[in-house]
Amino acid sequence: MTAGAVRERLRFVEFDFRRLPSGGCQARVVLEWMPGQQYVGVAEGIASQTGSLRCAAEAAVRAIEQSISLRATFELLGVKALRAFDATVVIVSLSTRVEAESRRIVGSYLTEDGRERGAALAVLNATNRLLGNLFIRTETR
Repeated sequence: MTAGAVRERLRFVEFDFRRLPSGGCQARVVLEWMPGQQYVGVAEGIASQTGSLRCAAEAAVRAIEQSISLRATFELLGVKALRAFDATVVIVSLSTRVEAESRRIVGSYLTEDGRERGAALAVLNATNRLLGNLFIRTETR
């Protein structure tokens, strides 16, 4: 980024997903607002088809919550992978509360492989415009 440039979105930096010997899973998502300003979210869940997607999406929500210091809250309502257009579309639904205003938001990500990574990216796609506005508002105050 050039000097004086303002990023309006969180950037997806890293994703790690592991199936654990215990039958569970663990996801780790790293997001970045500005170079060197990273936020890490980790979640554990059950290693099932739906549980793995939820685990990855929840890790993304936790990384996002770190980045905003409680100026907004997010709750993962659901995550689903659907087959469409010869690929898999991962869709997430979230409930959010920003400055006493509640709303539902939806995000999606089209993937040919890596459904869990797709779930984390769908969360980021659902929240990024809202977060960009929140970050910009905070920086201009």
